[in-house]
Amino acid sequence: MNLSSPTIHASKGAATRELILARALEIADEKGLDALTIGMLAEAAGMSKSGVFAHFGSREDLQLAVLDAAARIFADEVFVPALRQRRGLPRLQAILAGWTQRTLRYGAYRGCPIGAAVLEFDNAPGPVRDRVIGYIRHLLSDLARAVRLAVDQGHLRRDVDPDQIAFEIHGLMLAFQFEVKLSGTASAVERVEAGIARLLDALVTEGAAKPAP
Repeated sequence: MNLSSPTIHASKGAATRELILARALEIADEKGLDALTIGMLAEAAGMSKSGVFAHFGSREDLQLAVLDAAARIFADEVFVPALRQRRGLPRLQAILAGWTQRTLRYGAYRGCPIGAAVLEFDNAPGPVRDRVIGYIRHLLSDLARAVRLAVDQGHLRRDVDPDQIAFEIHGLMLAFQFEVKLSGTASAVERVEAGIARLLDALVTEGAAKPAP
């Protein structure tokens, strides 16, 4: 008679998968998504290739899982905390502050697998590229929604184009990430704070509170 519980086996399997995925994220952060292989991950996790294959049936499945995990972590660190702030400009500012702090935590030697994959898979059609495009579009949509809420609350001018501002914010934050890696934290923070202030100052409605420095 088998007394073991299927639920226990399932939970152990899920826990093992999450541990493998966490190690895969570290490798992708350091080396890029395209450098991640089943063999490299198996060695880093102290497992056999077959053990990793039991959780990720192919290298492509592994890469997709890493992208999904990276997107969840980004949302948890940047967008979810911002929801505690009042709708409008305070929430938009919280998103930018959270994104800035996340970039600084990662520092000069780690990156974002999704951002890296944009360059790695830009000319490689397939499921990984499609997933990357989907997440970038989702990010821009979330940023535009935050801008639109600030317009609706009367914090930003009525003639603001949320999609355009989302594009500019995305570009500014990408430049910030590059500056962190190339010139160091002090210079990068100075640049991004000046860029955010200049962008939002130009959008705030007359009489509305100016963005905090």
